[in-house]
Parts: sequence; C-alpha cells; structure tokens
Amino acid sequence: MYLARIAWWLPLSVVLCASPGLSQSAPGATQGEPAPAHYVPACDEAPLEDAMVSLCAPPSLAEEPLAAEVELAEPATIPLTIPTGTPLRIAVDQRARIDHPGEVVHGKVVETVYAFDQVVIPAGSVATGHVKSIAPVPGVRRAMAYANGDFTPFHKYEVTFDRVTLPDGKQLPITTTVMPGTEVVHLVSNPAKQNQSAAGRTTDRAKSEAKGKIQEAKEQAHESWAKLTAPGKLHRLKEFVLAQSPYRRQYLQPGTRFVAELEAPLEFGATTRTSEQLAAVGSEPVPDSTLKARLVAEVSSATATRGTPVNAVLTEPLYSPTHQLILPANSRLIGQVIKAKSARKLHRNGELRVVFERIETSEEAMHALAQLQLQAQAQAERSQAMVGNLEGVEVDRRANMHLDEEGGAHTTDSKTRYLSTGLAILLAAAASHTEAERGTTETAGPGVRTAAGGSGFRLTGALLSLVAKSTPVSMAIGAYGASASIYANFLSRGHDVVLPKDTPLEIGFGPPHTKTQ
Repeated sequence: MYLARIAWWLPLSVVLCASPGLSQSAPGATQGEPAPAHYVPACDEAPLEDAMVSLCAPPSLAEEPLAAEVELAEPATIPLTIPTGTPLRIAVDQRARIDHPGEVVHGKVVETVYAFDQVVIPAGSVATGHVKSIAPVPGVRRAMAYANGDFTPFHKYEVTFDRVTLPDGKQLPITTTVMPGTEVVHLVSNPAKQNQSAAGRTTDRAKSEAKGKIQEAKEQAHESWAKLTAPGKLHRLKEFVLAQSPYRRQYLQPGTRFVAELEAPLEFGATTRTSEQLAAVGSEPVPDSTLKARLVAEVSSATATRGTPVNAVLTEPLYSPTHQLILPANSRLIGQVIKAKSARKLHRNGELRVVFERIETSEEAMHALAQLQLQAQAQAERSQAMVGNLEGVEVDRRANMHLDEEGGAHTTDSKTRYLSTGLAILLAAAASHTEAERGTTETAGPGVRTAAGGSGFRLTGALLSLVAKSTPVSMAIGAYGASASIYANFLSRGHDVVLPKDTPLEIGFGPPHTKTQ
C-alpha cells in the first residue's frame, strides 16, 4: 500500500515543480518556444549567501568597482633622486692657499637641495674638496699686471668637491664640475614687498604652522651663516692694503661661493604619496607667490634678442596656504626675453628683462599621478599659463647689477668713478705744475709726485716717483693714470647684463610690477 502511494505522488510532484517554469518565459521568446539556454531569471532581491547558484547568480562585474577602488587606494612610489647637473651651492668657511694642486678646500652647503618634496641635502652640510689645478698666467696678462705695479698676478685655478657630509654624519661621495668662485650679492626688485612679506609671515604660519616653523628656522640659519662669513670692516681694510702691494700671496678667502654641478645622480631611496597628498599638484599658485628656481642656461644682453627662450627649474617645492603640494622641485618654468639691449661704446651699459609664461610639472609628479590612475588629471595639469617676473637674483658682486621695480636687470657704474677720475686728473696736473716766484721756479713737492705716481701704477708708481725725485717721471706716470681712468670710466664699452647658468632666481607669480609714482 505504501509503495502505491509513493508511486502516485512522484508524477504529481514533478508536475507541480515544473509548472512555474512553464508559466515564465524568457524575454523575447514567443509563445510555445523554449527559453534560451543562457537565460538566467532576474532577481528582485539579492540572494542569500547560501542560495543555490542556479536560482539567482549576481553578475561578476559587480565586484570590479570595488577592486578598482582598492587599486586606487595604493600610494604611488616616487624615487628620491638628484639628477645629473644639479648644482650644489657651497661657501668656503676656511682660508685656503692657492699655491699647488691638492690643497684642501673646506666649505658648507648654503642652499637646501630637494628631491620632489623632500630635503635630501640640508643647508649646513659640510663639503670637502681640493684645488684641482692652477693655470699659469699668460704673457700678455702678466705684462699688463707688471705695468700696473702688480708683480704677482693671480692665477686661474680649478676646485673640485668630492664629499658631502650630512648633519647626521652620513657621507656622500660626489663627483662635481665647479664653476669659478665668486662673492655673491642678493638683489631684489621691490624691497617694499620683501619687507611686507616678512611682516606677513605670522599670518602664513597661522595657515601652515609646520611649514612656517621650518621656513623660519631656515631663514635664521641663513642669516646667521651670512653674518659669520661676511668680512668685517677691518678685514676689508686689510685686504685693500694687501691688494696694493706688488708682492702678495693668493688665497681662497672665506665666504667665496662655488657652484658645484653633479656629474652623476645621487640616490636617496624612495617615498610614497597618496592621491589625497597629490590632489593639488599642478594647480595654480596663490597670487603673489614666490617661486625659487635656477637658470638652465646662460642669458646675456650681448647675445639675446626679443623672444629668446629662457628656461628655469624649480629648486624648492611650492605649497598652498593649507600645506598642499602644488609644484614639486624640478618643475620647469618656461619664459622668454622681452627686452635686450647690448652694451655700447662711451660706457653705455646693457639691459635685459625676462618674463616667465608657463609652468610644467615635473616628470616625477606626472609619473606619480599616472600610478594613481589619474591620467586625465595629469594631462590637464601638465602645463599651465603664468605671469612670472624676476623679483630676486643672486649674482657676482663685481657684476654691478641692479633690478628695477619691473624686474628688469641693468648694469650700473661705480658711484666713485667721477671722483676717482677727477682726482687722477688733478694729481696729474699738480705733478706738472710749476710756479715762478721771486725769480725761481718751484716744482711739485714729493707728496704730490708720490700721489701722482700712485694714481698710475699704485704702490709701485708711488715709490718710483718718490725715489726718482723727477718731475717728468711723475708727470708721465700721473698722465698715464689719468688717461687710463678716463678711458675705463667714460670711453670704453659698457658692461653687459649676464645671468650665468644656475643663477638663483626668485620669480613672483602674478601681474607685472608697476612703477611707484
């Protein structure tokens, strides 16, 4: 009997289970046609975790956005590398004799070196090198030096730096090409803005306390270093007296600046940055921002014309008021010469003015954005327009350069050229002056003759005039000194404006300066 009941229920259960599927046809199927084999009924609600796959399986593509979000959350890896050609600015802190190759040269790095947005060689790091070679003095130059009473003309020399010691004691072997040493001076186009910026540092520190403290400490260290290396009045007087001597030793004086270009890259590992940390990269800097950069190639008023391209490289990263990175180090500034006037005869000096028009984000930043799958953002922020004018520059003190309020560079003449030339003419006239009194002829005294000789050949000429006790000799030497002074200060060709390669620049982001009334 039980077997009969089971046999009766089996056909009925098959019919009941099959009836829902018969009443629900696939989309697009006509009446009486079977559903396609790949058709899966849609689910009004998400199935439970233990539901059978055959009842309702969610599409596998639903998991792809989650995987993409996980991939985007991974930080980008940025190598910290100082490329070949990066300059290290080194100031000598110990006097070194220029006598033979191999003499040790000791100095300190005066400008912090960045890789992307990280400090890799801080200011104050110790640089050690030596005198590489000393060139002989050419015959023509030696003869001219002898004619001016200088019997020990200075030799041209080469210095190289081969080791940098970081503040933590780590030593970095380096290979460098060093430019000739100079005594630099910092020029600004608008001192009022510099003072205003200094007065507003408190507000900036309130916006970005951490960055403000770092900047303040760096400036204090720079000022302290400048005070230590700047020679005093007594030192300058001593150097002036020694410079008048016909016999003197050649020294590398403390405070002399060198630019040492790396001949090989330096590796400092790598760092990571998230998309939030790089969100502001490539955005427009706030108005009146100051970009610190260096020239890629020399620009001179003697050779440049209007439209000559000018390129610079950012040496310090630029941040927003909220301490968001805007431009990492090694970002590129593209500009051109808009005014160039070469030096001419009658001592007319040259003029030069450049303006920067575009910023290009560094390759490291572009690669980091690509790692974060922000290619569209990277492409849009690769380059942006700007208006940048020179607001500060460091040049050789002997260049006699000046920046006007519009950022134009001019060479200037010494304010004492009229006085020195007039004094030389007066001494030459006094040496040749004779006065008839009571039937006798009185010539110039020994003091006048000595001064006239000194105007021509410095200390040697003064001693020669004093010993010779000859009016014609004093007249000849005084006339030579007066003629040389007139030619050098008024008749010769003027000085061109030359901004050498790697010249430190301060570029103001914003509209051009306007002249004050």
